[in-house]
Amino acid sequence: MRYLGSLPMTCYRAFVLASMLCLVCAASQTAWTQAGAITPAMQNNCTNDYKKFCGEYGLQSSALNLCMKKAGAKLSPACVRALVQAGKVSQAEVDRLKAQMKKGGI
Repeated sequence: MRYLGSLPMTCYRAFVLASMLCLVCAASQTAWTQAGAITPAMQNNCTNDYKKFCGEYGLQSSALNLCMKKAGAKLSPACVRALVQAGKVSQAEVDRLKAQMKKGGI
């Protein structure tokens, strides 16, 4: 049996694998939580838009995120500002969508 310091190599490999798994799980949980966070501004400014366009989808679901993106051109300006502030959509994406609407592309 090979040794690395005072640990047998198999224990070391198990420790490294377990550590990597914990890091991956922690990172994915953090990303999911951030993606699903509803800010007070979103709650105050997007409630009517949510009910009107996407009320059938659960809060903090990927289906809701997709629905809100599809409804983007119809969302109220206050809701769009709240979504930009929350990082749900970039201002560049909003500007691109507005430019397409002016050209008649949407």
